[in-house]
Amino acid sequence: MHTLPETGFLRLPQIIGNPRAKPPVPAIVPISKSAWWGGIKSGRYPKPVKIGPRTTAWRIEDIRALIAQAGN
Repeated sequence: MHTLPETGFLRLPQIIGNPRAKPPVPAIVPISKSAWWGGIKSGRYPKPVKIGPRTTAWRIEDIRALIAQAGN
């Protein structure tokens, strides 16, 4: 299980992982980028928050709720 802080934001590579990074970033939700964005469009995954003109992130609280929902 991943250790997530109580509050804050996560960028997409932190959520879906990045095996090419040095060191590799493990996935919290092991799916492709296109599947993630499709899930957002369908309402399955939480909506992102724009924190800058070219920066998108997700609230850690929303990702925690997604993980808890998947565990049920």
